[in-house]
Amino acid sequence: MRVVLLTLAWICCAAVAQGGEVTISASDVALRATYVVPGTPPAGPAIVALHGCGGPFPARDQQWRDRLVAAGHPVLLPDSFGSRGLGSQCRVVDRRISPTGKRLGDAVAAVKWLAAQPGTPSGGVVVMGWSNGGSTVLAAATTGAMPPGLVRGYVAFYPGCSSFARRADWSPGGKLLIIMGENDDWTPAAPCHDLAAKFPDRIKLVLIPGAYHDFDVPDRPVVVRHGLAFTAHANGVAHAGTNEPGREWALREVPAWIAALPPAR
Repeated sequence: MRVVLLTLAWICCAAVAQGGEVTISASDVALRATYVVPGTPPAGPAIVALHGCGGPFPARDQQWRDRLVAAGHPVLLPDSFGSRGLGSQCRVVDRRISPTGKRLGDAVAAVKWLAAQPGTPSGGVVVMGWSNGGSTVLAAATTGAMPPGLVRGYVAFYPGCSSFARRADWSPGGKLLIIMGENDDWTPAAPCHDLAAKFPDRIKLVLIPGAYHDFDVPDRPVVVRHGLAFTAHANGVAHAGTNEPGREWALREVPAWIAALPPAR
């Protein structure tokens, strides 16, 4: 009933975006998600937005949700960790919810659910994510991982590219935009550069000068975080925080890149 009400809200041309909580059947869990639709009929592809290792991050999520919805995109934000009774996984080494495992299953379930909604524009949805969610985007972008015709493109912010760069059999099944901080010492840029060099026709890599992890989060001074499970130097230490020029660039250019994507085939 909640989903029906959300759909009717934009059909009736409400001036304000409408949102609420929905539940999606995934492989092993009732996946909770926030679903927000524009206040007028959508003007761009629907978007699945995947959180990082800390779980939903309101400072980042709301900024992107508001910007994307204002540009005419329905947005679905699944909570892979909270739906399974888990908190932040950033300090957890032995994670039972991984980007290539259950999080990939969540992404597939979210894409299928979103593509089936009455208000979702045709031509495929876009899958985007941050950090651990960005790694899940790379898993979802793997050739054959998604049902054909449901996804028109992928956007990964500061993903962990190392395991994908080491795989001789990995290739992207669609257009992929990767955005990294040039100085990221949590998920380093070098492996993502290797991936992009292998597939220049399908992967666009953008490095933000002087930026660290979480560069697009607003109003977060750069700090040094300790005790992290996986970092570039395997010491549990990494920088994270806002890079304002990079944040402004991403908020402007990512929606433009999405708008230019051709429909899925």
